[in-house]
This record gives sequence, structure tokens and C-alpha cells, in this order.
Amino acid sequence: MKVAFATQDLERVDAHFGWAKNISIYDVTPGGNQFLETIAFNGDLQEDGNEDKLEPKIAAIKDCAILYVAAIGGSGAARVVANNIFPMKVKEPESITDLLDKLQDVLKAPAPPPWLRKALAKSGEKIETDYDDD
Repeated sequence: MKVAFATQDLERVDAHFGWAKNISIYDVTPGGNQFLETIAFNGDLQEDGNEDKLEPKIAAIKDCAILYVAAIGGSGAARVVANNIFPMKVKEPESITDLLDKLQDVLKAPAPPPWLRKALAKSGEKIETDYDDD
């Protein structure tokens, strides 16, 4: 499944979605992760009510199942969710590597949480659980 990270420094999730200079995208599986690309955004990214700056970012992450951010505004969150992308806010800047490790651990769990099952379904991955739905 593809996962996006809003980042200023390319090492941590430390950016508000609308103001992010970069979005790094990884492919994540229970067994590992692979860096796919970083998309850089230029221009005036400051908070100004200009919703047009969100369009290129939404387009960049449209194939992602999860988006990690330091913060996200209401309209940005609505647009992300409308594209079936699950936004995850970090409480303080956190290493992308650490977040990847934590996500892989959750993916290895016998019964992933409901939000993760939904994200996996978007990516078309088979969801294996240790319980029956019957």
C-alpha cells in the first residue's frame, strides 16, 4: 500500500499538509517498505485561504491509502477523505523511518484495526485476520 508523508526536512513528518514543501511516498508491506518518490512543491504555501494550492497535493497522493501530517485544515482533510485517503496526524515531529516501522508492526498484527483494514482495501491488498466474519 502507498503511504504519503508531509515533510519539510525529508526526514520527519513535520509539516502542515497545505504548507508542506515535500510529500514523500513509500510502498509499505508487513515485510518492509520501499521509497518511491518525493514530490516537491514550490510557490506560496503559507496559510492564506488559497485552496488552489491543495489540488496538486491531492493529485500527488491520489494513489495513497494513508497520509501522515503534522496538521491539516478542515477543507484539506475533507478533500483527503473524499479521495479515500486516511489522514494520520502526529502529535509532534516524528521520523518517517519510525513511522514506517510502527506501521509495518501494525500490518503484521493478526487483526489490523478497522481504519487500517479500510486503507488496505483501497490498495487492493488481501486482508488476513485471525477471526471469521461468520
